[in-house]
Amino acid sequence: MKRFVLTICALLLLVPAARAGEDSLRVMFWNLENFFDWIDEGRGESDSEFSSGGKRHWTRRRFETKCNAIAKTLMWEADRCGRMPDIVGFAEVENAGVLRMLLRTTALSKFGYAFVHYDSDDPRGIDVALLYRRSRLELLGSDTLKTAALLTRDILTCAFRTAEGNVLNVMVNHHPSKYGGRSSEVKRIRVMERMLHRADSLQKEAPLLVMGDFNDVPDGEAPEMAGESLDNLALPLHDRGEGTIYYAGRWEMIDMFMLGGGLQSPGMEILYPPFLLTRDSAHSALKPFRTWSGPRSTGGVSDHLPIAVTVNIK
Repeated sequence: MKRFVLTICALLLLVPAARAGEDSLRVMFWNLENFFDWIDEGRGESDSEFSSGGKRHWTRRRFETKCNAIAKTLMWEADRCGRMPDIVGFAEVENAGVLRMLLRTTALSKFGYAFVHYDSDDPRGIDVALLYRRSRLELLGSDTLKTAALLTRDILTCAFRTAEGNVLNVMVNHHPSKYGGRSSEVKRIRVMERMLHRADSLQKEAPLLVMGDFNDVPDGEAPEMAGESLDNLALPLHDRGEGTIYYAGRWEMIDMFMLGGGLQSPGMEILYPPFLLTRDSAHSALKPFRTWSGPRSTGGVSDHLPIAVTVNIK
């Protein structure tokens, strides 16, 4: 795999500091719950399962409906805050093809997005990815981080130069799930150690934005490791009982933004587009309108709610 060098210290010496409020970016992150196409390309069990002939009977029509709902969510957020997101991080993406179709066949084709994606060794065949607006950001380089001896999602790292001339490093994560009890927690700790090792280097070079599905709450053992070097914007929301996933009548905050290298933000938000929610009749509450209930398609979009943040580079 071709690697791109992310070290840009020398460039920073040539970039003048932006005045307060002059350089801000709107960023989203969203776990898309098995964002697979309908084509069986022989790439493994999940590729076959999420196909027209597979046991989930995932069709082109259902895929296109999900693509349009993803685009509708980004445009809903733009209507709410007055601008399209400059960066969007995704988890549970099958391949570059689904991103290409998302950007070519939906309303997102009007907004000049490009994407960054690498295939990982994850057994489920899902990866992280990132969209960015070319009118606002220039991609300086990208790379992926693997964790030795763990077949899991890679960590995506990107370096951007903004339209105002500032540099921003970004990391997109999807850490191991909670299945497996203590052994799964050990995996999350190892991935977090790997992430923090790179994050420590990146935030010495430029402001750093970390995002992702960490499969644990902000005060869990692995996320707490980031507290010494990164500012976890999800912690205040977690303390108020808010969350991005919903199980048995309870919200859990497992999707997060973290800041380093002097990056500033007024705070993180959970997004609640009404078309991403459905009624939980058992608890008289709203919950995410997910795509799947077991092997059955429900017509929803994701079991996670998206999160958003405005970051200021000064």
